[in-house]
Amino acid sequence: MSVPTSGIQTALDLGSDLVELTRALVDIPSESGEEATLADGVERALRTLSHLRVERIGNSVIARTELGRAERVVIAGHLDTVPPCDNLPSRLAGGLLHGLGACDMKGGVAVALHTAATVATPVRDVTYVFYECEETSDDRNGLGRIASERPDLLDADLAILMEPSDGTVEGGCQGFLTADIVVRGRRAHTARPWMGVNAAHLAGDVLRRLTEHIAEEVVIDELVYREALSAVGVRSGVAGNVVPDVCVVTVNLRYAPSRTPAEAEAYVRGLFSEYEVEVTEVLPGALPGLDRPAAASLLARLGTEPQAKLGWTDVARFAAAGVPALNFGPGDPSLAHTPGEYVEVSQLREVHRSLRDWLIG
Repeated sequence: MSVPTSGIQTALDLGSDLVELTRALVDIPSESGEEATLADGVERALRTLSHLRVERIGNSVIARTELGRAERVVIAGHLDTVPPCDNLPSRLAGGLLHGLGACDMKGGVAVALHTAATVATPVRDVTYVFYECEETSDDRNGLGRIASERPDLLDADLAILMEPSDGTVEGGCQGFLTADIVVRGRRAHTARPWMGVNAAHLAGDVLRRLTEHIAEEVVIDELVYREALSAVGVRSGVAGNVVPDVCVVTVNLRYAPSRTPAEAEAYVRGLFSEYEVEVTEVLPGALPGLDRPAAASLLARLGTEPQAKLGWTDVARFAAAGVPALNFGPGDPSLAHTPGEYVEVSQLREVHRSLRDWLIG
């Protein structure tokens, strides 16, 4: 259920205390497709900063420094959240900032906005991107729209996606594939089931293979990407008195970025070669690219060991455009989309401090 945004104050003070800025962002509802109020507030606040050139595409806002530096970095974060679950407004308790999107990813957006406001002369030119519709279907993704309409705005030596990563760098991301495994039987009356072939029963073989499947671990640039293949849906039957003649098991594969989408599809088809396999969605992953100069310098500044990103993020869009990208933001990713979502205040401040120090050299 959407939270109404009418009458919400959207005057954002980007130079205010980082925790208060995060709370202000959380308290402006911005479920996917309803980011206009928040985008308006972000745009107005950024346009007061003379050191930034600001553009808007839909409900995405882009702000750039133009200092003629030798390197340019994109710092990006999405404005939208999943639907609320009794977790608005925000609240602060015991060093934790609770609220919808606090972790995924208004904490990271707050870090980027505060940095945009307070670092006027970074040693690298910066493009800040605050975009819409990340938490919904791929065709609505604001970053994808920018890449299609204005690819020049995303050109950079490095892209940092402020996805929650527990304050560490997560390199690249896994690919994503969803497919339907179609099991055929023969319809009959349930009073005489022996006259048919129950497709739902036959699907037990598919489920058994999934249960016994051993996930592969793929090492890329010393990062370990653990693949995963899971059943995410089973559907069968047309009526309570009919033996089903079709059962569809929907599977999801998270695959290492060293595989191409075609290789991932072939992998799934090979596991279920005697069944019909209908691939419904496939997205490529992103290789780490942490050896690039800008990424290496950030890692050196942080002094921490990078991890593999287990999951798909928009770093893949940058990788597809030839821009190395990584995930670096406050918040435990396992809390994303949960009713009890929160971000640690200390981690919020530490991520901001690290990013700011890197940008000012």
